[in-house]
Amino acid sequence: MKLTGRDANRYFTKPDPARTGLLIYSADAMRVALKRQEVIEALLGPNGEEEMRLSRIPSAELRKDPAMLLDAIKAISFFPGPRVAFVEDATDTIAPAVANALQDWTAGDAQVVVTAGQLKATSKLRKLFENHSNAYAVGLYDDPPSREEIEAELARSGLTRIDPQAMTDLTTLSRELSPGDFRQTLEKLALYKLNDGDPANSADVAACAPATSEAALDDILNIVAEARSGEIGPILNKLKAQGVNAVSLCISTTRHFRTLYAAAADPGGAANGVARMRPPIYGPRRDRMIRQAQNWGPAKLETALTILTDTDLKLRSAGQRAPAMALVERMLIRLAMLAAK
Repeated sequence: MKLTGRDANRYFTKPDPARTGLLIYSADAMRVALKRQEVIEALLGPNGEEEMRLSRIPSAELRKDPAMLLDAIKAISFFPGPRVAFVEDATDTIAPAVANALQDWTAGDAQVVVTAGQLKATSKLRKLFENHSNAYAVGLYDDPPSREEIEAELARSGLTRIDPQAMTDLTTLSRELSPGDFRQTLEKLALYKLNDGDPANSADVAACAPATSEAALDDILNIVAEARSGEIGPILNKLKAQGVNAVSLCISTTRHFRTLYAAAADPGGAANGVARMRPPIYGPRRDRMIRQAQNWGPAKLETALTILTDTDLKLRSAGQRAPAMALVERMLIRLAMLAAK
């Protein structure tokens, strides 16, 4: 039988120990690994592997010895409790061995959990589970986790109090990060709020979120947008030492000011303009962008974009002799002074 959507997510959280087996397949190996880990732990409990109630069978070994899986599901553990026979990296070559095990399975045997990469609709392994009356097949795709999944994952990590805006920020993050990175972020957030009675908020989410590729430029962009011209020199030297070049700095500054202009020129106000941005802006950065857009206003931002365009043309001009970084530094100072007017 097929399981999809919410039904699949609920089954991963609370699997039925009376089922014969479960197939999890996807092109994303990390998604498969996370769901496999979740469902096996839900079946066996936290000490299942220590109590030898989990049998791991690599697909390559099962190809050589097709009886391994049947032996594993019939084996009796020294410890009481449900058992799992786990086959990883499965392909259609082991379909006959899995079919024999599923056919001979009886109540009380170990549940069969099989993981695989992307499987076509015509896959023998996939059809085997989809057509079985007491087994499930679940295909995982690139859809980000739902709000329900995020809340369940936070609850498993011990965090049950989170304000609505922070949950919105986490939903945004789930679309930007890989499944593994996002799960680590949730675990980090739960640890960050350990023994803290206050609900997790946007600032907590921002503190735990991994740095993005543009994070190194955020400081100087905020310095310029907030008219702190005296701080430009030191942070610019730090960026140069990190290998940031003049053209990339000019492009990043232009992108930042275009975002501010779009927000400031929005008929519904800067807050509405920032809320409509794609990709979304979340956490304290969102509030900061709103303040910057309101302080600048559309008119001054148009002037700032003209300065940025002129500087970009000079940087790309074949006859330009002045040092590129000096041009950019002069531009940043002009922008910061414009903001102060």
